[in-house]
Amino acid sequence: MKWMGLNEIREKYLEFFESKGHLRLPSFSLIPKDDNSLLLINSGMAPMKKYFTGEVTPPRRRVTTCQKCIRTGDIENVGITDRHGTFFEMLGNFSFGDYFKHEAIAWAWEFCTKVMEMPEDRLWVTIYLDDDEAFDIWTKEIGVSPDHIVRLGKEDNFWEHGSGPCGPCSEIYFDRGPEHGCGKPTCGVSCDCDRYVEFWNVVFSQFNCDGHGHYPPMEHPNIDTGMGLDRLACIMQNVDNMFLVDTAQNIMKTIGSIAHVEYGKDKQADISLRVITDHTRAATFMIGDGVMPSNEGRGYVLRRLLRRAARHGRLLGVHEPFLAKVAESVIHENKGAYPELEEKEAMILKLISVEEESFSRTIDQGSQLLDDIIAQNKDKVISGDDAFKLSDTYGFPIDLTKEIAAEHDMTVDEDTFQKRMQEQKERARAARKNAGADAWAGESDLLESVPETEFHGYTEKTVQAKVVAIVKDGKRAESVDAGDKIGLVLDKTTFYGESGGQVGDIGSISAEDAVLLVQDTTKNHAKNFIHHCTVQVGTIRVGDTVTAQPDWKRRESIMRNHTAAHLLQAALRRVLGTHVEQAGQLVNEEHVRFDFTHFAALTSEELQKVENMVNDIILAAVPVKVREMPIDEAKKLGAMALFGEKYGKIVRVVSAGDFSKEFCGGTHVDNTAKLGLFKVISETSAAAGVRRIEAVTGRGVSRLLNQSLSVINRTAAALKLNNAADLPEHAEQVAAQLKQTENELEKEKSKLAAQKVEHLLANAKTAGSVRVCTAKVNGADAAALRTMCDQARSSADDLVAVFAGVNGAKANLAVAVGKQALKQGAHAGKIAKAVAQLAGGNGGGKPDFAMAGARDFSKLDTALQAAAGIVADMVK
Repeated sequence: MKWMGLNEIREKYLEFFESKGHLRLPSFSLIPKDDNSLLLINSGMAPMKKYFTGEVTPPRRRVTTCQKCIRTGDIENVGITDRHGTFFEMLGNFSFGDYFKHEAIAWAWEFCTKVMEMPEDRLWVTIYLDDDEAFDIWTKEIGVSPDHIVRLGKEDNFWEHGSGPCGPCSEIYFDRGPEHGCGKPTCGVSCDCDRYVEFWNVVFSQFNCDGHGHYPPMEHPNIDTGMGLDRLACIMQNVDNMFLVDTAQNIMKTIGSIAHVEYGKDKQADISLRVITDHTRAATFMIGDGVMPSNEGRGYVLRRLLRRAARHGRLLGVHEPFLAKVAESVIHENKGAYPELEEKEAMILKLISVEEESFSRTIDQGSQLLDDIIAQNKDKVISGDDAFKLSDTYGFPIDLTKEIAAEHDMTVDEDTFQKRMQEQKERARAARKNAGADAWAGESDLLESVPETEFHGYTEKTVQAKVVAIVKDGKRAESVDAGDKIGLVLDKTTFYGESGGQVGDIGSISAEDAVLLVQDTTKNHAKNFIHHCTVQVGTIRVGDTVTAQPDWKRRESIMRNHTAAHLLQAALRRVLGTHVEQAGQLVNEEHVRFDFTHFAALTSEELQKVENMVNDIILAAVPVKVREMPIDEAKKLGAMALFGEKYGKIVRVVSAGDFSKEFCGGTHVDNTAKLGLFKVISETSAAAGVRRIEAVTGRGVSRLLNQSLSVINRTAAALKLNNAADLPEHAEQVAAQLKQTENELEKEKSKLAAQKVEHLLANAKTAGSVRVCTAKVNGADAAALRTMCDQARSSADDLVAVFAGVNGAKANLAVAVGKQALKQGAHAGKIAKAVAQLAGGNGGGKPDFAMAGARDFSKLDTALQAAAGIVADMVK
């Protein structure tokens, strides 16, 4: 058995099953498509469930893949052990009603012994307790010795998740040798020690469980094979765990060179190296498939992984952003098998850098909050609620909270913290369906038997069609009458079904004795276009011939805005950089709303440059061409793909000269000149790392100009200006007058404050070697208190002034300390904190000036009376 690299093993596996008539498919996206039961793809079969159930016809009855997977149930344990990980690759060969046990078993053995050259005497097989057929194949056809076959029960060797396809399975184990075992006489393939490693599982899906204990045989049984690529690499490289495999080690060495540590030298450092390696790899693949950081769903998983990796970088002594450098190594190790990583490299690295920098700021905020909690704590125990808030709101890990608490001789109420964490997990679990039991759960499809709709809307305005299905009140109907609200499916249509951010068409459908108003058009995964209609006149029946006619004026406006979205993305990439990717869009008749990956607000100069660039292409009257071509050819042309989207072998490419080339199934104008003009309305934040531009074209620009002129003219009239062109100059004059008035008011406030302070000084109390004056001023806000403090401090060097202001529902405290009082030991920050705490508040600040808040207004007078004593205890 010779050493093999992970990338070589992957290729040998896929080539082997291609030689057995399997279609090699690229890995599906980590984002499940048309499957709400999963947050992220977590197994090789998960993206192909509908092939197994028969809901969707597979591209071939024999398929092989290497599927990237994420499992998030054990994130806390990643790094602590060398077995846990979130990212892994699953090799698989699948049969959808084609071959069965004989071929699956024979090919598994052939690959292991001939291709991988594993010694036969070190391979063991498990089968289901009652599966005599598999036993006979293994022993009589393959020639495996019966004493190397173990029969196990339903818990171990029967694959079943709720109702749906299920069946017995057969697993292959590799014996790593007695030196890896536990030494017990009972040690075998079912032992928990490290000697016997299960690496291949062949599931014989031959029954269809009804969920009530009945297992009728399937008419066409399936094969579902799963083999962990990392596990196989461990065997072929004779290493103990996935972190010692060549590709993982290359990533880890990058981290080591940054942190100046070496794996295997220090237990705590090893934990951090494993965390950073696994989490950065998972995050890189997730971003490559279109996952964006957020505070919910898969975006929250991504953010959590990145923050945990960044935190462990700090534990290794790395305080500057470094994860992007680690991601570069991940991309380098995996780009051969996953070219999308290299295609999206700029985007991946930029997003990771921004997220890491954001976390650095967040963790600093958390540190300050923790310092405040410790300062106010008299029980020497940080509450579980505070620890959870630090973790949940600030991304502050519990281990860091415990570490800092220990430095102050404090502990953390971990029981309450874990309770809050469990409550959060239960909320998250309730928010998404169980990914295992529901993995095979399908939904009844009212249109299951309806063939896909032919779309003629790219080239035709109207079409004669036949009604093939009607849905009313959640049920199929044969006929409907005036007043009914229905979903109507035709054999062909010119109505565009909402997809790709383009809204669905509206319009009318008419028959010989019926008229229907179409209020929206959608399409399902089976490509049935569903016209959401109200029957206005007459009766419509399945089989009727109708005329479908969208609102073409509206459609033309939508087409202008959709083409504008393509031009906008191309311009943004030229102005901002190639990290810009579409992160969402809405294209309707009113405007285009385009979300894109970028990490700062655009400057006015950048926005103007983008807008000018789009308008230059419009004024150049560039032809817009649409072609269908093989996906590889489209990529060679440089066509942009939608971030995170998966495409078939043939794609539709929309091009505006050399300026813009994109994969797109939407409708477009045939020349950029038809957009008329392009105008940006707004640029805002849509989410972390995502900006949003809203813009208009054609008639939308005309509407915008009319609205803007109306506002200008109304404003000029209100200011009694005869000429609107004078508006800017007049506005500047008004602003200057307001500023002058504000300055005069501030001077008057200062005079009043000085008079008030002068009165207060006359009644100052002696506190040791300094004087203290206090006052409660109703209606005074923070700014007024600050002015009074400035006056007091400049009036006497030996003075400590403590003023309270009550303004509506707020109470503020301000403390000022003169120069001489400072020398005597008075400290404004400590005084403000002590006085505020007597009134149920808190605060602090610099030695010469500080502010605080108070919650209990009824205790303000008492707190102010105590100020002199507080100062007396502080000064010499």
